[in-house]
Amino acid sequence: MIIWNDVFSANLGKMMAIQIACAELVVKNKNWNVDFDKGIIAFGDDEYPLQFLGSEANFSNTWLWAWENINGFDEKIISLAKNIKEKGEKLNLEPLTNAEIHITDELNGHNLSIVACGLADENYCYYRGPHSEGAIFVAFNEVDEKVFSPVNTRKFIDITMRCIQQFSLNHKLFIESFLDWNKNRYEWQENSIVAYFGKDEKLKIEFEKVKDNFRIKNINLNS
Repeated sequence: MIIWNDVFSANLGKMMAIQIACAELVVKNKNWNVDFDKGIIAFGDDEYPLQFLGSEANFSNTWLWAWENINGFDEKIISLAKNIKEKGEKLNLEPLTNAEIHITDELNGHNLSIVACGLADENYCYYRGPHSEGAIFVAFNEVDEKVFSPVNTRKFIDITMRCIQQFSLNHKLFIESFLDWNKNRYEWQENSIVAYFGKDEKLKIEFEKVKDNFRIKNINLNS
């Protein structure tokens, strides 16, 4: 049975890499503005086509998916959200099919947007736009392709450490999925993964068995 934490774990690494690159190359601490009528998000003078994912409401502490479309937005800007709902129905994942969700540490706008963009059929970043009553979350594309480029060894380690410290994850699935997206060849050696970065760098990720799960025990870089 597919569970939410596995889907989140499988998409987190690549989306963290994408979001970090997006902040550095696209957002750059510029003022943001969203125009739902035009279907764009702007950072300074730079505009990108958006997809409305959903919104968080402070007063009810809930997330509402955009496909519920209580604002009557143009269908074009909620097509991604609708597509993700369809994927959720096939995977039998309630967080992707329930219109309104109570916000928790595990289920919130960021984590839902990570999975939505991770499952999308094309490359997307996402942005959280806060306002007085909560926040909107939009996905956007047509950005510098470097945003979606593989990361080097140091960034891979940094992102991995940040993710396993911040989230409760399926560590094995997280690492394998992140390496696959990052286009790294890797192999299992007993309870360790050895991943190859470039010509001379090898990353050894040691796991320990905790009940029925593998957890990262150590990460060593050999060059």
